[in-house]
Amino acid sequence: MNSINNINDLDTELFLFFNSKHNAFFDVIMYWSSHKLFWIPLYILFFYLAYKQVGKRIWLVAIAAGLLILLSDQLSVHAFKNVFLRLRPCHELALQTKVHLLNGHCGGTYGFISSHASNTFALAMFLSLFFGGRIKYLTPLLFIWAIFVAYSRIYSGVHYPGDVLGGTIVGMGIGITVYKIYHYSNNRIFKEE
Repeated sequence: MNSINNINDLDTELFLFFNSKHNAFFDVIMYWSSHKLFWIPLYILFFYLAYKQVGKRIWLVAIAAGLLILLSDQLSVHAFKNVFLRLRPCHELALQTKVHLLNGHCGGTYGFISSHASNTFALAMFLSLFFGGRIKYLTPLLFIWAIFVAYSRIYSGVHYPGDVLGGTIVGMGIGITVYKIYHYSNNRIFKEE
């Protein structure tokens, strides 16, 4: 129990450190980087790049992407948030005067694991495996994007670093799993040449 308290204390210290590093310019950027609709043009680009790779087989990629987000989003809530019941830092009474919260929006009560981190890392991992290095620099750019979105959750005051780390690990595991399902299905359905 003492080691769990030590981890919690370290997580809180890291959160307060990262969350305190803010300014008006980055407040705007971090707010929008956490907004799901903001990334729609990027998702359209991912879809277009995938279409260029597989053509009419894009429907299988779309199903895989839907499964990926469904699993990532639902597992982050039902297998983690609703099980561990760890309050978001912005809901912790002891931290409320110390948390820099963007636009007064705290989100749901519980924060472990971060759904944003899980979703973005699941997608980044899936796309990295899907493109397999065929597009130069895409893999590092995907993970820079995922790290940026995940960090925005700490900056915004709604997640501890541990929430983000947990979401990262779960998301990457889901990305690998769904890619393997996609790859197996693709080979079975299309009997790749």
